[in-house]
Amino acid sequence: MEENCCKYGFRNPGDKECIRKKVLDRASKRRAIDLLNKEGISKRRSLKLLDFPKSTYYFKPKMEDETVVNEIRRLAFKRKRSGYRMIYQSMRKAGWRINHKKVYRLYSQEGLKIRTKPRKKRKLAESKPIPIPEQPNQVWAIDFLYERTIDGRKARILSGVDLCTRENVVLSADYSISSERLIRFLDALPELPKSFITDNGPEFTSKVFLKWLSNRNISISYIDPGKPTQNAFVESFNGTLRTECIQLSFCQDLNELRSELSKFQKDYNEERLHSSLNYLTPLEFKAKYGT
Repeated sequence: MEENCCKYGFRNPGDKECIRKKVLDRASKRRAIDLLNKEGISKRRSLKLLDFPKSTYYFKPKMEDETVVNEIRRLAFKRKRSGYRMIYQSMRKAGWRINHKKVYRLYSQEGLKIRTKPRKKRKLAESKPIPIPEQPNQVWAIDFLYERTIDGRKARILSGVDLCTRENVVLSADYSISSERLIRFLDALPELPKSFITDNGPEFTSKVFLKWLSNRNISISYIDPGKPTQNAFVESFNGTLRTECIQLSFCQDLNELRSELSKFQKDYNEERLHSSLNYLTPLEFKAKYGT
């Protein structure tokens, strides 16, 4: 009997002669007990050899509710870069009675985990927190990013966020955006802020743009050259825009890119939960200020 135990890699805790690796997880122990039973060893003896509780062996887990699993799958495929915490908050907001531990277990069980490459964080200098305005439409951070469409042309995307509500207030694309076109984009908006934060790009430092700001009584602050972290809010938004929209969409031309950006902007402001806003959408958070 003891020879059979050593044959399959199982042993008594006090057996020093058998040095095979001990089975640890429950599923493996269950299979091991069934295997020993086929070899003629009773289940009672097998349970004792493997130090496995009888109640655990005979326990039959309940079948998972398919509606819960399907909802987790649906949210995971809708927001491919969201982890289980965001899925849990979305389900709770929708009225599901479920805790985060169950969501994590089912999320892992379905193989929906996101693999991310860990970054090495190096603190080179003492960082200064960015001051957050107390009201919406006081300070907007704006920036440019690039994307190439399938037809081979490179498009520029103007993005902007409200530092108070994290609302995506500006999202426009064109093949070329000069200072004059930038002004037309901003003039088409229903409201403008009291101040902008930008980098030192020529569109933001031109005389035409500065004159337009002066006529609208809008101030502007420039970050230091080569210091994008000083405009961290819009840089974070640009990263989200890339991972959740641009990298998942293969746009044929500029019109298709504009359509995808419009869909993303609506989803970002009205449906996507933000952990920094206590898991509210930007428009829900903005509504607290009565605007």
